[in-house]
Amino acid sequence: MPALRLLSSTMRLALVTPLLLTGLGCDSTPTGTAPTNTATGGTVTAKIGGSLILATTTSTRDSGLLDVLVPEFERLTGTKIKVIAIGTGAALAMAAKGNADAVLVHAPAAEQIYVDRGDLTGGARIMHNDFVLLGPAADPAGARGAKTLDEAMRAIAKAGMFVSRGDDSGTHKRELAAWRSAGIDPAKLTRRAETGQGMAATLHVADQRSGYTLVDRATLLAHRRRITLQTMFEGGPALMNIYHVHIVNPAKHSNVHVRQARAFVKFLQAPATQKRISQFGRDIWGRPLFVADGTARPRLPAPASAMPTTHP
Repeated sequence: MPALRLLSSTMRLALVTPLLLTGLGCDSTPTGTAPTNTATGGTVTAKIGGSLILATTTSTRDSGLLDVLVPEFERLTGTKIKVIAIGTGAALAMAAKGNADAVLVHAPAAEQIYVDRGDLTGGARIMHNDFVLLGPAADPAGARGAKTLDEAMRAIAKAGMFVSRGDDSGTHKRELAAWRSAGIDPAKLTRRAETGQGMAATLHVADQRSGYTLVDRATLLAHRRRITLQTMFEGGPALMNIYHVHIVNPAKHSNVHVRQARAFVKFLQAPATQKRISQFGRDIWGRPLFVADGTARPRLPAPASAMPTTHP
């Protein structure tokens, strides 16, 4: 069981696995019109080859979605994708340095800053799900009975241990926003731990420690049979989890593989891909892990039926 060490007034779990961001240099690729998917069959009309560095949140990897989408894009375009699955904050930082060609992230307010700075362009909303507040079955904080997210966070602050990603990811940003909304300074919580890890790892640490945590629903559904944590609070606009794809702006970063990046954006928007996203996970979990937003009006998942409060 990993030991906890104190950093200032916030605990941080010493679980950091080194992330090797090597080989990020890009060979130059001529710009041009990216091949598009047909409206009916979702097939690419031409192969463009080359390579693409995709910086993305860990939830797209941990849920298994990229294991479905990346091979299909590579098959259709002949383009090789290198996926760097890190927190949204780190993915955006990579974009700002020109060390990625595209980003797939889920922190709209933070993304807008990089768009305004000129680091990102050509963005599109692709999908959404929601965040879920989890806790141990014993629920020592009494968070399960809360009527609002603010009430649940205040209860945890008083009598629970909270395990945070602590990695500037989209989930971490949403967690911090939840504390702020509840009028709580997370830096003053003596029983808040940070893992510095991705969503799946953080979820399992919270489970081992019988702690509370915030998780995206896709990762939760993909791992729920391996954990005992239960749903404490879910539903509502405050827990909406929206994913956008952006091209790293070639006008600011000349080494970007813009043709491949544009093709990837179009691929994610294509009806065939949106259908795959809308069906992903249904065969295993009985419901999709994401709601595709490219062809339908966004809607919140139905909370009560989506994730039972008892462990399956």
